[in-house]
Amino acid sequence: MNRRRGLDFRRAGGRRKISNVVWWVLSAIVVTLFILIISKATQIEPRPSIPERRYRHEKLVEGMNMTEEMLSPTSFARQVNDQIALAKAFVVIAKESKNLQFAWDLSAQIRNSQLLLSSAAASRRPLTVLDSEPTIRDMAVLLYQAQQLHYDSATMIMRLKATIQSLEGQMSSVTEKSAKYAQIAAEEVPKSLYCLGVRLTTEWFQNSELQGKLAERSYAVASKLTDNSLYHFCVFSDNIVATSVVVNSTALNSKAPEKVVFHLVTNEINYAAMKSWFAMNMDNLRGVTVEVQKFEDFKWLNASYVPVLKQLQDSDTQSYYFSGHNDDGRTPIKFRNPKYLSMLNHLRFYIPEVFPALKKMVFLDDDVVVQKDLSALFSIDLNRNVNGAVETCMETFHRYHKYLNYSHPLIRSHFDPDACGWAFGMNVFDLVEWRKRNVTGIYHYWQERNVDRTLWKLGTLPPGLLTFYGLTEALESSWHVLGLGYANVDARVIDKGAVLHFNGNLKPWLKIGMEKYKPLWEKYVDYSHPFMQQCNFH
Repeated sequence: MNRRRGLDFRRAGGRRKISNVVWWVLSAIVVTLFILIISKATQIEPRPSIPERRYRHEKLVEGMNMTEEMLSPTSFARQVNDQIALAKAFVVIAKESKNLQFAWDLSAQIRNSQLLLSSAAASRRPLTVLDSEPTIRDMAVLLYQAQQLHYDSATMIMRLKATIQSLEGQMSSVTEKSAKYAQIAAEEVPKSLYCLGVRLTTEWFQNSELQGKLAERSYAVASKLTDNSLYHFCVFSDNIVATSVVVNSTALNSKAPEKVVFHLVTNEINYAAMKSWFAMNMDNLRGVTVEVQKFEDFKWLNASYVPVLKQLQDSDTQSYYFSGHNDDGRTPIKFRNPKYLSMLNHLRFYIPEVFPALKKMVFLDDDVVVQKDLSALFSIDLNRNVNGAVETCMETFHRYHKYLNYSHPLIRSHFDPDACGWAFGMNVFDLVEWRKRNVTGIYHYWQERNVDRTLWKLGTLPPGLLTFYGLTEALESSWHVLGLGYANVDARVIDKGAVLHFNGNLKPWLKIGMEKYKPLWEKYVDYSHPFMQQCNFH
């Protein structure tokens, strides 16, 4: 009984040992599998970029026509090529540094190195140490010498910067001189124009018959000068030829020239010459009436009434415009042109006083050409505004902020900086509304506050923008085409334009005028006139 129990006990113990071994084996297998999985998950796969790089590298080599020798890390040919490239850079630097002898030495050694490469290429064999060592050594000595002379990149960059700054200064100086000489050329009276004035003045005082002819003509048309049913134009100028072109072109393109009246105002110097010219040529004007006056005869035009005349008596103003020494040349020459103080320039702000009996007037600058009939201008409704003008704000530089000083509180508080600018040169003025709104008084107000030139600097347009602010009616752009004295203008725009304006320095009567636009003006010049020929107008 006891022996059987012992046997059973041993069998049970044996089975327990077998099951433990199985569990241990299974656990080992699981752990092994787990380790394999982890190791594969963390293993970095090789990237396929190396073959791709190799492919690109081969393509690059093929495209650059390189040889295997040049690609070899032990290639003497490549070393020589590298030295040549660096030496060429140092040649440029040496020349910039005025070291011409060293530049010549480098150039000579470059030729030696190039000759060595050529010889190797001709023999179709790679360079050896014996072939290349002397050339490489000699070039290395020169390159080391260049480094000792500080021909390195940093030094060269600094020198180039200094050179650029110097060139910029020179360019600025040249640009300033160019602008100054161009301004002088634009302001100069051509000899032929001066000659014509002298001849006409002489003719006027020597030819009593001519004086009588003009007096007779003036008496016959006196009633037309104040007839508001006619088309009245005014031009304020001392340029006889330019004024004649304005009158001629208007007469030739008018549908009813007998209804056209020109009121010309000039100065004392050119008064006789202007009368002489139009007395001699009145038969060629197709019935257009021409009146010539001089502003010195306007008794109301004095320093107590006109701010510009009062400013002319100021010593600072005289110094600014006529000496140019009071601001160390900081103000551009175009701002210092004395013509901006000329009464012929400012007379446009006194049109109702000059022509007290008239109700509507078209103002024309003397640098325009008329190529369409202008009678329709007199029937345009200005909607109770004073000034009818073509706006020029298609681009930002023709808005108010480009003409006026908006850092000044007076300008900033009264005017919109983005208000649209417009052009003088062809303007329709309602003189009834002008008088009613006291526009000349507005002009005086702003002119008196600009004695120190802090509101604006240049010309009559800025005060015009202030004076007619809120009183300007925009006209259709084809009435007045601008830019023929400084810019390229579309031919289609020119063809449609009623009045072409040569505003800018490049006037058509000057040698510096734009040649492609001169024919538009010259076709109204009578070059066959004896005085024109005698004074070399051509």
